[in-house]
Amino acid sequence: MTTEIIATDAGDARITWHKAKKARLVLAVSHGAGGGIEARDLQALARVLPEHGVTVALVEQPWRVAGKKLAPAPRTLDVGWRGIWSAVAGPGLPVVSGGRSAGARVACRTAVELGAAAVLALSFPLHPPGKPEKSRAAELLGAGVPTLVVQGGNDPFGKPDEFPAGGAYELVEVPYGDHGFAVPNKAPIGQDQAVTVITDAVVKWAGSLG
Repeated sequence: MTTEIIATDAGDARITWHKAKKARLVLAVSHGAGGGIEARDLQALARVLPEHGVTVALVEQPWRVAGKKLAPAPRTLDVGWRGIWSAVAGPGLPVVSGGRSAGARVACRTAVELGAAAVLALSFPLHPPGKPEKSRAAELLGAGVPTLVVQGGNDPFGKPDEFPAGGAYELVEVPYGDHGFAVPNKAPIGQDQAVTVITDAVVKWAGSLG
């Protein structure tokens, strides 16, 4: 594991690299609007994917590096993401653009522009909680590249059955998971099993790319 600071027009971002020995893909993946790369799904992917030929670059947006508690406007998040792209593309491998929650929206909005090979959308915030009329489906549907959505079955930002049918994306449900993929203590599956659903799905999907 190595880290580097990348200067962007939105401030300094930070990349933590988890490198595969014989990498064929890079997964650049960022956090949401209220958390960082310590999220359980991001840490699990960084632990598991390098064993399957995928280098994982965990990206911390400038606002997190600066110690702020709240994310800036989407436009500023996009600026930060554009700023790190040359670094994650540096190894010369296809890059999967990924993120959780707000980071997933960034990945979708910028995928075609940046030349991403695919998009991984973790806990895509389809709408604000309790406001399904404020849909962000257009961002997901407009990604323009192969896309995998991994969504908690009880995500208040959009349950799997709320997602539009016929979109050019795959969707994997994490049973009973909330927006952070946490499962209730009384759920039929445990937390470790829920995380394995995520990593298994991403390993399988990444293996189908290229």
